[in-house]
Amino acid sequence: MTLWTPTDDGYADLTSHDTFAKGAPHKTFARLRREDPIHWTDWDQGQGFWSITRHQDITEMNRNFQVFSSAQGIRMEDQSYEEYLARRTFQEIDPPDHMKTRIKVAKAFSKPVIAEFESAMRDLCAEILDQALESEEMDATKVIARQLPMRMLGRILGTPDSDLPWLVEKGDALIANTDPDFTDHVLDKMTTDEYRMMPFNSPAGAELYNYAKDLMSTKARNSDTSGVLHLILEPDKDGNVISQEEFRNFFCLLVAAGNDTTRYSIAAGMQAMCYQPELLGQMQQGGDIWETAPDEIIRWATPALYFRRTLLEDYEAHGQTMRKGDKVLFWFSSANRDDHAFEDPFRVNLARSPNKHLAFGQSGPHICLGMWLARLEVRVLFEELSKRISSIEPAGEQQFLRSNFVGGLKSLPVRIKKK
Repeated sequence: MTLWTPTDDGYADLTSHDTFAKGAPHKTFARLRREDPIHWTDWDQGQGFWSITRHQDITEMNRNFQVFSSAQGIRMEDQSYEEYLARRTFQEIDPPDHMKTRIKVAKAFSKPVIAEFESAMRDLCAEILDQALESEEMDATKVIARQLPMRMLGRILGTPDSDLPWLVEKGDALIANTDPDFTDHVLDKMTTDEYRMMPFNSPAGAELYNYAKDLMSTKARNSDTSGVLHLILEPDKDGNVISQEEFRNFFCLLVAAGNDTTRYSIAAGMQAMCYQPELLGQMQQGGDIWETAPDEIIRWATPALYFRRTLLEDYEAHGQTMRKGDKVLFWFSSANRDDHAFEDPFRVNLARSPNKHLAFGQSGPHICLGMWLARLEVRVLFEELSKRISSIEPAGEQQFLRSNFVGGLKSLPVRIKKK
């Protein structure tokens, strides 16, 4: 058996969410890397954009924040300056202001703080897996991959377990706002202007804003130190505290990105195990494999398909001149399958080292805040899964998210045999 292979014809429409509902169009990315690594796309829904598809180019350009700015949005869609100001998180702010905001939240997601959650995470994984494996056939995305990030979210935020299904539902509606399985307000299918000041132009943003406001007030009024939100609300060394707007936008980002991206990484890892049976044996053998396996699984998944930048001045590369004000899309999903950066990129190699994948945006100042949490969740889940099973195989047709921004398996039917 071989891993899933792309079905596009090499000329896919990158502006279409329907394109990605069949999985990322890797034949198109491969052609662009070979023939047109700085590729212009016209778009009838807004200003056109440049696509950057080679690993080396994205690595270099992503470091150059003086030219490639995040401060006009990180998605393909156009937005007014008023909308940008209302919806921005520290992801959409350039240095040095980016670091000033990031510092307010970074301590809560540092490696030492996240490491303290490992024991609770392992207990959660055991509970989730033991319950899921009572059945031999299941949708692994729903009963395994979705459960761990959702329930860890509650531990990290210090929110009631009873609120978690609602929070995850709203997070899905935000980040998967182009998939009708997750929202009634599909971004490209209807007018959503009344929500243009909300994150991702979604009504779910308004509901999460209200929740975040109440949560901020509650945390400020009492001495509750459960979760990490109390760290975020503490004054910094200069006595500055996070504003209500900063907190609510960060909270929405955390609920959406912090849950979905890990979910789709776990689902992709289980998909790989279905088609490369040797992976289970390697996991069961353990040892040093767990130092490298999480990053390889996350490379294979690459949940954030691209991030956008906007040029602050003209820039030339590969014979193309990109002009000041142009939108530029860094296709991480292409970079992480670039055979000039990765040997045999369409196979999962749990011992891959070095592994310079860009799923966390490592080459720039916007490196993923939650990378230590994602790595830990992926490692612990697959450690516990591999202890419990003797085989895993496909049991039906897998389904991908309808989104050209976030990629992942929203359905993964599998058949699992316990030890």
